[in-house]
Amino acid sequence: MRSAVPPFFLLPSRGVLMPTALLIESLGALAAALTTLCWLPQAIRIVRTRDTRALSLFTQVAFASGVFLWLVYGLLVGSWPLIAANLVTLLLMLIIISMKLRFG
Repeated sequence: MRSAVPPFFLLPSRGVLMPTALLIESLGALAAALTTLCWLPQAIRIVRTRDTRALSLFTQVAFASGVFLWLVYGLLVGSWPLIAANLVTLLLMLIIISMKLRFG
């Protein structure tokens, strides 16, 4: 059975062939970086101001649980973008949750 994904992807603007696996991993890495780094300003703000009143503890714990499961999945499939992004996101979420528990 042939793969639906060709082994190379043609970048139309440059006429360059790029390996499909590299393109897919690059896409995953970019998505992982964006969704991970978006939590950094929130964590910094909470650490500086100690103000967590607007945050829902349930939502933060539910999100952190989902991130933990994505981390486990990334470890099982061996995907470095999933592992790295979810590890960093989980650490940021644990900071946010600990600050929420401490300062309400």
